[in-house]
Amino acid sequence: MKLRWLTIGLVLALTSGVAVGVGDVDALRETGRAFSAIAQEATPAVVSIRAEQTVTQAMPDMNPFEFFFGPGFRSPGRPSPRHQQSQGSGFLISEDGFILTNSHVVDEASSIVVTLTDGREYEAEVIGTDPETEVALIKIEGTDLPVVKLGDSDALEVGEWAVAIGNPFGLQATVTSGIISATGRDRVGITDFEDFIQTDAAINPGNSGGPLLNIDGEVVGINTAIFTRSGGYMGIGFAIPINMALDIKDALIEDGRVQRSLIGIFLQELTDELAEAFELDHTDGIVIAEVGEDTAGEEAGLQGGDVIVALNGEAPGTIAQFRRRIAAIRPGTEITLTVVRDGAPQDIAVVTRARDPEEVAATADPEVRERLGVEVTDLAPEILRQLRLPRDMEGVLVQAVEPGSTAWRSGLRQGMIVLAVNRTEVTTVADFDAALTEARGGRAMLLVHMPRGGRRYLVMPVDE
Repeated sequence: MKLRWLTIGLVLALTSGVAVGVGDVDALRETGRAFSAIAQEATPAVVSIRAEQTVTQAMPDMNPFEFFFGPGFRSPGRPSPRHQQSQGSGFLISEDGFILTNSHVVDEASSIVVTLTDGREYEAEVIGTDPETEVALIKIEGTDLPVVKLGDSDALEVGEWAVAIGNPFGLQATVTSGIISATGRDRVGITDFEDFIQTDAAINPGNSGGPLLNIDGEVVGINTAIFTRSGGYMGIGFAIPINMALDIKDALIEDGRVQRSLIGIFLQELTDELAEAFELDHTDGIVIAEVGEDTAGEEAGLQGGDVIVALNGEAPGTIAQFRRRIAAIRPGTEITLTVVRDGAPQDIAVVTRARDPEEVAATADPEVRERLGVEVTDLAPEILRQLRLPRDMEGVLVQAVEPGSTAWRSGLRQGMIVLAVNRTEVTTVADFDAALTEARGGRAMLLVHMPRGGRRYLVMPVDE
């Protein structure tokens, strides 16, 4: 801690023109040696990943949250099947060859080649991927494999030093530094379950899947995405907390997939106005707006208007935090929700159910779409012919957008075709409604096909 604040003070002194003495320079050298030690210890375990994929759709023209594929991966234009390579990073977490990376680096890859910094190359096998968090686990067979040290992402503090290592633009073992800018970032619109670490350590295309480390050289996150309007680094990067990634790794090894829970309730924030209406003297809770039919919530006796004030004895947090905690519970587990109903608190036992697409679709609420101000219709063959679109294109057509509505302010316009919501393909209006319902209380990232061709991402709040 002393080294950290001393260094910050020295940097401020240097940039403001204040004289720096010999002892101060020695302190800076000590900081430099700390960064060098991190690089020397961690870099051998950071790998370059080349994945060959068969691509059948062009990448979008512009995406404010740019994932870090390697040079030449993005190619706007008409969809056409072709083989191409993506490039990313990863890091070894065990001596028997397990590697953590991002799911978009290895998803649907026909072959994966992992290269270590000492030049050794291995064919890799995908153990499992979890697109809902962007975590993937792959494995190589080798000997004398170096491994990283793992840290505790829950212990991170804003302002700590951060070091990113990866292969931006194919430049292997590139090391950059910065600070932890924020923790617990959600509502970003990158994945379904978000709890990102934000950093200003420089990360660029090719860094995706590489480690984010603390000043002790411990991995605290997996670099995943950056916010950019230019396609390059703009000082805002996002990493998946290592604690979350390790939980997902265990599930992928045990089951080959991540099983998440759902209790079938729709939530909204407890505002000052709602707290007053419910005769509460605080806003520390979440309101149940509606309970889905034939869901775990209905079976347990939860009701619309209940205010959740605790989950297993702990404060529920924000809607996004509550959803993450429920999802992280293994299906079939009994949990206790403390709710306030008619001014009196009571504990309700709920047995969680497996979160699956069919159950999510069954609880789709078309009123969410109507409230956002957008009308959509299925892509019937005659519509595809009228718009001169490929016969196999799937999605929903935007029929109308109410001027001034949330959808309008987000950039959605009549004639656009929504292809995906939060990285999940939509092929019917029911799919679209289900995806918006699932995103309620957060944001939806829509991949749309433009009327004049090309694709782009739009981020739309889906708040109550």
